[in-house]
Amino acid sequence: MKHCLVLCGLFLTLMTAGCAVALVGAGAAGGYKVATDERNADGMWDDLAITTKVKNELLKDPVTKAFQIDVDTLEGKVLLAGVVETKVESRRAVEIARSVPGVRKVTSNLQIGERTLGQSVDDTVTGSRIKAKLIAEPGIRALNIDVDVYNGVVILTGIVDSTKQRKRAIEIARSTSGVVRIVDNIKVKNH
Repeated sequence: MKHCLVLCGLFLTLMTAGCAVALVGAGAAGGYKVATDERNADGMWDDLAITTKVKNELLKDPVTKAFQIDVDTLEGKVLLAGVVETKVESRRAVEIARSVPGVRKVTSNLQIGERTLGQSVDDTVTGSRIKAKLIAEPGIRALNIDVDVYNGVVILTGIVDSTKQRKRAIEIARSTSGVVRIVDNIKVKNH
């Protein structure tokens, strides 16, 4: 009974923080994402392979702390995000990403500094709220948009069908409490 109460409390906390929809959406993402992604299957697999190779190289490198660096790849363009301790680590992460075969361009959204546990929790809540709003928004395939938040900086990455959808996704993120700045990495299909 005690475990049930703890789980119910956790679920209610997540719901009031806007996380429940994001958790449900994330659980459904596996099959739905592939069916709705705007890239062709070869493009998705190529990007996944690049992301995996970059992460593996970051893990092997003694300078970078790979667990602090998020890697997304969109049409051969690698996007690095996260909070690292030094400029040296940031530069090294970019060098590593550039060295991976198939990488066309590297964009670094890495912040220099630190991220407290409290800030990490705040960022998770902010990201979940944005994702929940995107899921609820008619006409936007929310699973095509990756939402990363680091120290209040929201990084939106993905492919959408129209400029209107791109602008709406940015508006949704901007209107969410806890957002300091938006980094727009959303590409409009066929542009």
